[in-house]
Amino acid sequence: MKLGFIGCGNMASAIIGGILNKGLAKPEDIIASVKTPSSAKKIENTLGISCITNNLEVAKTADYLFLSVKPQFCSDVALEIKNILTKEQVIISVIAGKNLDWLKEHLGNDKKIIRTMPNTPSLVGEGITGVCPDCLVSSEELKNVLTLLRSFGQADLVTEPILDIVGAVSGSSPAFVFLFIEALADGAVAEGMPRKQAYNFAAQAVLGSAKMVLETQKHPGELKDMVCSPGGTTIEGINILEKEGMRSAVIDAVRACIQKTRKL
Repeated sequence: MKLGFIGCGNMASAIIGGILNKGLAKPEDIIASVKTPSSAKKIENTLGISCITNNLEVAKTADYLFLSVKPQFCSDVALEIKNILTKEQVIISVIAGKNLDWLKEHLGNDKKIIRTMPNTPSLVGEGITGVCPDCLVSSEELKNVLTLLRSFGQADLVTEPILDIVGAVSGSSPAFVFLFIEALADGAVAEGMPRKQAYNFAAQAVLGSAKMVLETQKHPGELKDMVCSPGGTTIEGINILEKEGMRSAVIDAVRACIQKTRKL
């Protein structure tokens, strides 16, 4: 199975790294293309795969072809490779905002296409990817792609309308969480904790809290209540967060990301 990547930024590199770490493909079975020779050299040195500046060569070579370019460049890339793609290939899009109808129109209605939406925690093997195949993708091909995507985290099937929501609730939200960790640390620093230590304590608390949600399968509200002793310190902090509108601010931020995605 030959894997190709048109575009090899952070997300594609995370996908390739996961695939290699899990032994799902050998470096010689993966080829990527980037814009400049210097970037290609860097990718080759970092990942040990073949990296070139020729999109057409990658598109011709791959059995499973990942499109991982920024939305503003995808029209040009699609125009460039459309005529050499075959209906036997499986095309995996990692492009935000370009739905299956758009991809079919620009790559060909007879092409097998899977839309995906991974997130940046994939870089540390803790990603989650929304996956939406078209009707031409076989169950075996979908199984193969899910195996690849699960090499760097979780991957779940979703309907296409849900995929835009995935882009916000898991794609954009790490930035919100980083902001929250920074704010937690700032509060600790303001009270005298060294900054590096504050980041470690805050980040580990967020990591542990997320793990509790996933592993206990309890409602987040129930887990919150477990921390809030009657008349205690935590409920005082919760009161401030509610007063300042944290919950509604997060809801508005998620919905803003979704609306922006739908306009891409």
